[in-house]
Amino acid sequence: MKNIEESLDPEDWNTARELAHQMVEDAVSHVSAVRDRPVWREMPEETRAYFNTPAPTAPTPLGSVYQELRENLFPYSMGNIHPRFWGWYMGSSNFTGALADFLAAVDGSNLGGGNTAAAQIDVQVINWFKEMIGFPESASGTLTSGGSMANMVALNVARNAKAGVDVRAEGILNMPEPLGFYASDQVHSCHQKALETMGHGARALTEVATDAHYRMRIDALEAAIAADRARGVKPACVIATAGSTNTGALDDLVAISEVCQREGLWMHVDGCIGAFVRIAPDNADLVRGIDLADSVALDPHKWLHTPFEAGSVLIRDAKRHFDTFEMHGDYLQMQTRGIIAGPFLADYGFELSRGFKALKIWMSLKENGVGKLGRLIDQNIAQARYLEGLIAAEPRLELIAPVDLNIVCFRYANGQTDEEALKALNIEVMLRIQESGIAIPSDTTLRGRHCLRVAINNHRTRRADLDLFVQAVLETGQALEDEAAQSRK
Repeated sequence: MKNIEESLDPEDWNTARELAHQMVEDAVSHVSAVRDRPVWREMPEETRAYFNTPAPTAPTPLGSVYQELRENLFPYSMGNIHPRFWGWYMGSSNFTGALADFLAAVDGSNLGGGNTAAAQIDVQVINWFKEMIGFPESASGTLTSGGSMANMVALNVARNAKAGVDVRAEGILNMPEPLGFYASDQVHSCHQKALETMGHGARALTEVATDAHYRMRIDALEAAIAADRARGVKPACVIATAGSTNTGALDDLVAISEVCQREGLWMHVDGCIGAFVRIAPDNADLVRGIDLADSVALDPHKWLHTPFEAGSVLIRDAKRHFDTFEMHGDYLQMQTRGIIAGPFLADYGFELSRGFKALKIWMSLKENGVGKLGRLIDQNIAQARYLEGLIAAEPRLELIAPVDLNIVCFRYANGQTDEEALKALNIEVMLRIQESGIAIPSDTTLRGRHCLRVAINNHRTRRADLDLFVQAVLETGQALEDEAAQSRK
């Protein structure tokens, strides 16, 4: 018995083929009928108990394993592929991308790099992104797990460029001066986390005041840079925001570029929400100046609708990018021939083992073209403005922030002014709507005012969905007010 050699391949390929066909049939039904089910629903206790069982020691037929998934996973998924999922800022995926993920897994390539077609597809996707954002051919880039890692890659390159020493050899303790980084007070939390991880600490990041549209104030940025210089901190990098998470605010990228050029700072754009607006025919001007940046973080799993996970970063100075991450052990010696010849993609980021995430981006771009994906961005922005109009027309609702992109922040107020009462009311509105399965909004707080937040970046959303949602908010808010009045009697 000890000499028997085993494999994970199916013992019966015909049975495996039949089950695979069934999975595809079920997947088509799952996506095509997405409108016919709740956006989200709470798991019953028996389902939670199912996920609390010990690790299996004996085999289970794959058909049975799949049946368990059908019963315990798909009915209780996040729901972000649903047309009325607008919480936080989730991608809505696309079926071609899902098929590509399957094909990528079948291919099985490790995208650390090498002389393979998969590596060429990865490089081609980065080249397409450079085209779409307006970066030069000489720029570099890499695919990442998401926006947080994309931003961290860029900040490492920026830091090394401005450190004044060879940080890789000497470390940050040997920098002649501490470095200063600047972003709006709407900056995503991943930037603070990155600077903490890089050893600079949270205090290295100055959050610059914003205007009425939540855009970084240029005068406040200039004042922050001058104040740091006066106290012995070397200004290093401005993190401009092209689409903030809270409201979709868009910093003035041209003005920030001018400051960076004048002051000798690296300009990084966190474009995880809005960078791809540059391909939208009607709204490209909203991100005018993004092509002037030294680096840009992108999130294809947001407005390119790539299945999770897929982030990317572009760096204008390819040599600085390479010099920040290039490292080879004796076991990875580059050759001019053979399988190791060719692009070594791990030289541009943290990961040596990398999945073939480029394929799902590549296939969707090939199938749809940049033009259609750009029109879908315009469609979502128009839908946000439509929702803004519905709110303006309803006296019980209050718009909390300008709608400059595709995020709408508002609340059910009905004349109330007590902020704590309004917060409690709107949290309950949100939770009841989520639990009803009608829609998924999220919430945020803007300058002390709590509100509902609707991020419309779903290619399946229609205006009728927004009509239904507003009606649900009004009915739920009114019901809560009636309940409160009844309890006071």
